[in-house]
Formats: sequence, C-alpha cells, structure tokens
Amino acid sequence: MLRSLLVGLLIPCIHAFYLPGAAPRNYAEGEKVELFVNALTPMLSGSNDSKLKSLINYDYYNPKFRFCEPPGGPKQEPESLGSILFGDRIFNSPYDIHMLEDNATCKTLCVATDVTGEEAKFINDRIREDYALNWLIDGLPAAEMKVDMRTKELFFDMGFNLGDNEDEHQNLPALNNHYEIVLSIGGPQTSTPNCDIHGAQPMILSEDGVQSIRYTYRVSWNESDTPWATRWDNYLHIFDPRIHWFSLVNSVVIVVFLCAMVSMILFRSVSRDINRYNAIDLSEDVQEDWGWKLVHGEVFRSPRYPLLLSVMVGNGAQLCAMVAITLVFALLGFLSPSNRGSLATVMMVCWSLFGSIGGYFSSRAYASLGGTNRRKNAFVTATALPTLIFIVVFLLNFFLLAAGSSGAVPFGTMMLIIVLWFGISAPLSAIGSYFGSKRGALQQPVRVNPIPRQIPPGPKYLKPWVAALLSGILPFGAAFVELYFVLSSLFASRAYYAFGFLALTAGVVALTTATVSILFTYFLLCAEEYRWHWRSFLIGGGSAFWVLAYGLFYWASRLKLDSFTSMVLYLGYLFLISLLDFLITGTIGFLASYWAVSRLYTAIRID
Repeated sequence: MLRSLLVGLLIPCIHAFYLPGAAPRNYAEGEKVELFVNALTPMLSGSNDSKLKSLINYDYYNPKFRFCEPPGGPKQEPESLGSILFGDRIFNSPYDIHMLEDNATCKTLCVATDVTGEEAKFINDRIREDYALNWLIDGLPAAEMKVDMRTKELFFDMGFNLGDNEDEHQNLPALNNHYEIVLSIGGPQTSTPNCDIHGAQPMILSEDGVQSIRYTYRVSWNESDTPWATRWDNYLHIFDPRIHWFSLVNSVVIVVFLCAMVSMILFRSVSRDINRYNAIDLSEDVQEDWGWKLVHGEVFRSPRYPLLLSVMVGNGAQLCAMVAITLVFALLGFLSPSNRGSLATVMMVCWSLFGSIGGYFSSRAYASLGGTNRRKNAFVTATALPTLIFIVVFLLNFFLLAAGSSGAVPFGTMMLIIVLWFGISAPLSAIGSYFGSKRGALQQPVRVNPIPRQIPPGPKYLKPWVAALLSGILPFGAAFVELYFVLSSLFASRAYYAFGFLALTAGVVALTTATVSILFTYFLLCAEEYRWHWRSFLIGGGSAFWVLAYGLFYWASRLKLDSFTSMVLYLGYLFLISLLDFLITGTIGFLASYWAVSRLYTAIRID
C-alpha cells in the first residue's frame, strides 16, 4: 500500500522529452509542407546481379541536370558535421505541397528550355549509372514502394531512379520528368516517379540537338495506421533476417571454440609447466630449463622501434574507446537513421575527446618498452595518425572536386575537423601522456639478461606475416557477414540499423582477437622466439589484411566502377577502413598478449 502511494505521488514529477530533432511535428490543414532535395547518389537497381557503377555524388542543383529551382534560388539547409562528411547537401525545392490538399490534375513545375546535347549526355550517363534522387519530407526520405520477392512483404526503398535505364528505347535512357507524390498521414511519405499520367511517350533526351524538358508532378494524400514512432520500420527492411542470426551464431561458435582451446592450453600445459618449474629445488647447482622458461631473461627486452609501436598502441586504444562509446549511443537509440549524420558526428567527437586515452596508453606502453624520449612520444601520438588520415582525405577530396562531386568536403568543414583534432584531441593527448608518464612503466616480473640470447629457427607458421594471416582468419570469419552490410551502407547508400548485431559482432571479434593473440604468443615463446611485442600486434591486426582482401572481392562482385575517380575513392576509403581496423585489433592483440605474458612469468620462480 505504501509503495503504491509513493508511486502515485511521484507520477506528477515525471517529465518526458524527445531527443533533439526526433520530435513529431503537427501540421494544420492547408499548411505548407516543405519538400527538401538532397544530393543525387548512385544506387543498386535491386536485382541480385546489379552492381554499383559509381561512387560520386552530385548536387541536386548542378546546372547540368537542369532541375527546377525555387523562386529566389535554392537555399541550403543547416546540416550536422557527420551529415556533411557523408555527402548530404540539402536544399529547399519549388514543390508546392499543402497539408491534405490534393492536386487533381497534373501540375507543371517548370520547363527547362534549351537543354544542350552536352547536358543531355550528362543526364543520360547518370541514368545509365543508376543514379537516384533523394528527397526529404518531415525528416523522412522519399522512397519507392517495392515487394520483397522472398517474403512478399511491402517495403520502402529509399530514393528513386533519375530515369529508366532499360534498353527498350532504342538503347537510350528515359528521364523521369513526372513525379506522382503520395503522402501518408501518420506514416511514411513516399514518392513514385514516372507515372506518366498524361499518356505521353517516355522522355528521351537527344544528345545531338537542343530541346526542352517539362517537369510535372501531382500530390495525393492518404491515411495510414502506422504510428509516428514506428514510421521508419518500413524503410529498415531486412531482406533475409536469417543471415544476421547465422553470422551471430557463427561468431559465438568461433569464440567458444577458441576459449576452450586457450583454456585447455593454459590450464593443462601452462599449469603443468609452472608446477614442474616451481617444484625444482633451487638449491641444486644444475637447473634445467625448457620451453618458454628458457627465454625468461629475454621476454621483456625492449623491441625495435618502441616509439612507433607505442604510438600505434595509443592510437588503437583511442579508437577502441571511440568504437565502444559510439556503439553504446547507437544501442540506446541516439544514432537512428532519423538523425542524419549522427553516427559520424558522434564518432568524430568521441575520437577528439578520447585523445587523453591515446596519450595515456601510448606513454605507459613507451615507458614499459624501454623508451626514454617522452616528449617525442607525446608529440607523435597526438599528430601522426591524424596527419596521415588528413593526407589521404585531402587527396580523395581533390579527386571529388575535380569530378564536380557534391561529396567533396567544404573548406570550412575541413577547418572544423582540424580544430577538433589538433585543437582538442592533441591537448588532451598531451594531458594523457603527462599522467601516463607519472604512472611510469609497468613492473616487469623478471629481469632482462645483459646479453641477448640466440634465437633458434622456428616453424614456418610462426613467421611474422604467415602468423598474421593465419591468426586473422578467425576474427574475420566472425565478422565478414556484418562487414558486407557495413560496406553496403558506406558505398551503396543503404541505411544501416542493425546496431545490436554490430555490437555483438564487435564484442566477439575483440574476444576472438585477444584469445588468438595469446595463443600464438604462447606458441612463439615455446619456440624460444622472445620477440613477441611486434608480432603480437601483427597477429592481432591480421584480420585487417582479410578485410582488405574482402573489400577487393566486394569490388569485383558488387561494384562496376568505370571512372578512375570512383576507383581511387573506393581504394582510398578501403585503405582507411583497413588501417583503422589494423590499429584497433592490433592494440587488442598486443594488450592481451602483454597481460598473458606478465601473468605467465609472474607465476614461476626465477633464481
């Protein structure tokens, strides 16, 4: 009784709120409904054998398209940092739409006169490359209604074709110059082009002369029983839900297998060796060592290039923290597709704010590896990776500018990113390096011999690059299905929404990488190979080489890039993805191996 009374008293104190940009908007009858236009993007046609033909976005109001402009000229809408980085360029439009007011007849939007053959060829080439128009109404993208042939479910495919690319019009594409706009009250707004309500012939653009294009549209309204909170569900259609579950079950099986193998090695082989070593009478004059104990005086010897290794570990730790927090925000619903660009924005902000984590891990790793130039370590940690990424991004941006793409990052946005990284991340990295230096190096459980021990020839599967490729198979195998959806989201303009699967997959990959690295490091020590520091990083990052290989396979199977610019863009983005994956998984492998080696040599007595 008392509990129910307290609940009743607290109910008036409860207040709910909507996330910024996620609140519903009520329209009065006859009120103007704005239709915004976004950049034109290449899309998959929908058939199983379709391939993406370009990676270049174009501004909707590119003069060569000859689309109708609003009175007074187009005005760009404010966008988030992530939205700009992902190529969104949103403008107002001349479409006159009012709440619950239908257009009974076809309405002319404008007539584009004197369309030259050069402009016609530009439009026809974009139609052949399956470019799509992207509209926005009330935060929802315009879409075409389609039916999943497998499940017979109705879903909305975001964007709609610029024209008809069939070969039935004398091998010339047809431009969609009429739009039948159907808006649902209480549900998603959809737009289906080329209804041809006036019975006219397809709009074929001649590339040899001058002609006019008449753009028309009609608006109709209908009611929908879809609640506002679930209006995105029809867009986020899963063509085969079983493939995500297959990926997850496959990943879990891999992790269980690895954990069982590592447990068997640690609890049987290692425990037996430790008990045998500790049972030896240290008062005897002769003590015979074998296996991994032979290298106890070498295992913590400083590796080659400790500065570079520590910098990579620090940047990898910073990236790991960024990925973890971003996934947490995604799981909480803050990064839904309705918040355009929110995913990239959160990633950029987190990377900048977690500079202290990178500096701390780098400085402690550098001190533990025997490094002494702490100022150089702090400087390189804060600047090396951002500088490399900036060089690649600036080169890719140059190609986008040369191609006239709207996806080129504006100069102001570039300056903002520079401020974020070098104005926020770098000082925070310096602060993290300071506290890491104060903590100093990790205490080593054994001393290092003054004279290095000779290393005997080892098995071929423990050679650095061979071990990296072999060890990367299992982590990659746990993630390659989800990787397909991620690449499709990045390059094929598909909305990614399975953050629950992605978070579970990321956890499985991290655990798999750690266990594989520990396993191979143990094999190295048993082979009397004590140079495990760099090898553990390569072994942990081995999955990145398979990610790179899979990216090339994805290019061969799902892309048909004809332009040199698109090829450079794809290879550049693929390089960045593989590099970041290498740093993240390599750091996980190094830290896991360092922890395992320290625990291993702490458990034995050394005379």
